[in-house]
Amino acid sequence: MAPMRKPHRDSPPKGRKRGRKPAQARKPAQNGPSGRDSGGTAERPAAPKVARRAESGLWLYGQHAVLAALANPKRRCSRLLATAEAREKLDQGPRGLLGRRADGLRPEPAGREDLAALLPPAAVHQGLALAVEPLAQPSLAELLGALADSPPAAPRRVICALDHVTDPQNVGAILRSSAAFGVAGLLTTRRNAAPESGALAKAASGALERVPYLQVGNLAQALESLKNAGFWVMGLASEGSETLPLRDPGERLALVLGAEGEGLRRLTRERCDLLLRLPTRPPLDQLNVSNAAAIAFYELLGRPSP
Repeated sequence: MAPMRKPHRDSPPKGRKRGRKPAQARKPAQNGPSGRDSGGTAERPAAPKVARRAESGLWLYGQHAVLAALANPKRRCSRLLATAEAREKLDQGPRGLLGRRADGLRPEPAGREDLAALLPPAAVHQGLALAVEPLAQPSLAELLGALADSPPAAPRRVICALDHVTDPQNVGAILRSSAAFGVAGLLTTRRNAAPESGALAKAASGALERVPYLQVGNLAQALESLKNAGFWVMGLASEGSETLPLRDPGERLALVLGAEGEGLRRLTRERCDLLLRLPTRPPLDQLNVSNAAAIAFYELLGRPSP
């Protein structure tokens, strides 16, 4: 009787027919834009290719966010996808806008199924998706230097700081209000904050391209830097000792907003020169952080001078 041979490490398990690949090793069938099996003969759809090319960046979507990014010469864009309906709007409106881009970017045809496969569930893309690199934002020192070198466009300089506000919808709405009232910049932390994303850009409705969105490692230290630059740091809190509007808020202000529920952290409160509250009334005396920001911006920047 011949001695038993030790099985090779690549030998198939007992009971499996030789030459047949295990199920998990089979090559998956290619799917077309509609999700149906293309049988492996059709070309791969554009959407998966675009997704791979955007891995180092992100996707912006929605008419206002995409058009504002295309109009921003500092925004690096790689591909623009548009449905047939959205391409008609592009041809009618911002054709000159695309023509001014040095990269020669042109819209590529895509179906709504393609865009739905690329973007988060329920994303309201309006037929447009743009693959971009994140914006290069200035440092706090660079922002302060730019403000010192340029004349003010509003009665006072206002910088808004966010203390652990993580919801991209709220941050996007605050960016939009910042652009509307002339806030000089939005300051947040690198951790426990909302990073640049398609959802944030969509909520900002183009303001992400216009308002500096800075990230710092330590918010308390950043507030001290603002104080040294002549800014009066005011925190918005329900237990504030005074209400907005102030009779004389000053010419340089840093408004600090905390996350809903938690509010301002202890170290952040300690760095504030003054805690303020909005004149709301019970039983619903608490506002969404983006609504509170819009009201505060109006009081500081939008209200006509007496």
